[in-house]
Amino acid sequence: MAIIRNEALHKQVATAMRQSIASGEWPPGSQLPTETDLAELYGVSRPTVRQAVAVLRSEGQLDVRQGRGTFVRPTALGPTHTIERTITQHGTLYQTPADAWFDGAEEPAVFRTRTDAVTGPLLGLDPEELLIGADRLITDPAGPGRALHRQWLPMERIEGTPLIKTPGVTPAKAYAVLAAAGHDLAWREQVNARIPQPDEREALRLSEAAVLLVVHRITYDRADHRALMLEETRLSAEAAALSYTIEAGPTHAARTRRAGTAQ
Repeated sequence: MAIIRNEALHKQVATAMRQSIASGEWPPGSQLPTETDLAELYGVSRPTVRQAVAVLRSEGQLDVRQGRGTFVRPTALGPTHTIERTITQHGTLYQTPADAWFDGAEEPAVFRTRTDAVTGPLLGLDPEELLIGADRLITDPAGPGRALHRQWLPMERIEGTPLIKTPGVTPAKAYAVLAAAGHDLAWREQVNARIPQPDEREALRLSEAAVLLVVHRITYDRADHRALMLEETRLSAEAAALSYTIEAGPTHAARTRRAGTAQ
């Protein structure tokens, strides 16, 4: 490695290592040479190598596993899979690209709760409104993808439907039940990222540098805009990319004129 004046040596080593990852010399999942071998390769001391590894580790490119060595993270070159956030309707049935994730999922943990500072505004409900929730870990049958899925159903808005007795059905089945109850369904989503909690990190098998992607999907009635169901999906922001199809729609004024004409 050619030494550049006026630049910290460990940063130069980090740049060289970064290039080795990008070129495929060290592919995702591979183990790096030992600290001693890297020091000899770059003609620097072991503490300098250690500093360079720390830089790439902070960037999320490397994992240091105690007693095993240093590895290139599988997601160092970008997300390993893309999740389509679409919903299609076939007669009375609804389908989503994530349906297969629920096939081998654990039985949902059903619980009762009340709206809080997060769920209340998303559902358009006052504080302390009664909800039925369902939690489950879902997995991608075609790969290593894992996600934590939670859904909430407002009690007052599912009365008289089978969801009162079976609130833990999959989202696609819940959509069908809500549509059968006479609702004209529409959806909107909100996406944000945060640092995972320890239990989330363990359940999703996240590395130390991983960030959590949190997706909230609100199912609502197109006619009166009342929210009928709230879903929360939590997954690795580095392992998964979300894909959306966006179509141009009418302006708010045009929708209002049509609604006035319909009345």
